Amino acid sequence: QVTLVESGGDSVQAGGSLRLSCVVRGYIFTSGCIGWFRQVPGKEREEVARAYRDGRKMFYRDSVKGRFAITQDSNSNNEYLQMNNLEPGDTAMYYCAAKTRSCGVEMSLRDYTTWGQGTQVTVSS
Repeated sequence: QVTLVESGGDSVQAGGSLRLSCVVRGYIFTSGCIGWFRQVPGKEREEVARAYRDGRKMFYRDSVKGRFAITQDSNSNNEYLQMNNLEPGDTAMYYCAAKTRSCGVEMSLRDYTTWGQGTQVTVSS
């Protein structure tokens, strides 16, 4: 059984940086993808970034391009979301989600089969 555990959320000031971790347990990723999502109360969960295990170009939401970057650790099977130059609009609960089979160019929330519990990111101005 695949489980995901996020960590690294914190409260920072605008312009600061955070590194979120997504620890993958119970599965060795050789295909599929991991997506990073965020959600604020009253709004839909939105995907901000996605990394494919087959090496395809990563996806980044326009609002985070140039500020967020995914790194993958092939040795530990874990994944990280480096977030730089954070803005108050980045404040949200952040989740990682996984699909262990082939991922398409377009992915919806329902395509992901496993979700982590989330980690809170708060950015103050």
